[in-house]
Amino acid sequence: MRLGAAVRAVRLRRRLRQQDVAERARVSQPTVSRVERGHIASLSVEKVAAVCEAIDVRLDFVPRWRGGDLDRVLNSRHASLHEATARWFAQQRAEWTLVPEVTFALYGERGVIDILAWHAGSHSLLVIELKSEIVDVNELIGTLDRKRRLAPRIARERGWNAAASSAWVVIAPSRTKRRRVAEHAAVLRNALPHDGRSIRAWLGDPIGSRAALSLESFGATGERGRSTTKRVRCSSASVRPGLPGGAGKA
Repeated sequence: MRLGAAVRAVRLRRRLRQQDVAERARVSQPTVSRVERGHIASLSVEKVAAVCEAIDVRLDFVPRWRGGDLDRVLNSRHASLHEATARWFAQQRAEWTLVPEVTFALYGERGVIDILAWHAGSHSLLVIELKSEIVDVNELIGTLDRKRRLAPRIARERGWNAAASSAWVVIAPSRTKRRRVAEHAAVLRNALPHDGRSIRAWLGDPIGSRAALSLESFGATGERGRSTTKRVRCSSASVRPGLPGGAGKA
């Protein structure tokens, strides 16, 4: 009902008819009417989003689970990947200096760099973006480009004068995320042409710059020491009789 009221209010503010919005969104006028009355249960997300976009209303989806527990679960996975990445650098590439959670506010742009890494010998800077989930590939690329562009200025505040700035997106592996990466392979390859093997080799001799993406866990674990990537299986005893897929997967 709140969504419907918002759509109606903005439409009237812009002096548009429901038919005008329908034509812009390429849906029927009754669809716009149903959105405004809050009757969206039988509509596809695509149609609702199209109606909102037609009047420049941003539609956000906010998942909730057990109060604040969802944030805790997601943050625990990110924190685990963060810790595992830092541990790997300490063991394998100790010549790099890592600074976690670097906040910035430059030229009206604000954000947080997961890990800002500095190699004093070559004056190389590396922006490391850690992802426990992939939500929006285009936003990932755009955000990373902005952080990489601002990184030399951020580094100068720490006394680091970078000769080159690189970026590495580290994604916690899972079947779903591998599929997501494969679905957007062309876009990701264009923006991040180097893989994990290439960036690891570069870390040992950082000449020039790199833009890489790889699925890495570095041995990260989630809550209670379990792997962050979980596959849920149903035991045969838990499947009700008459349902197909005896020991199926969820």
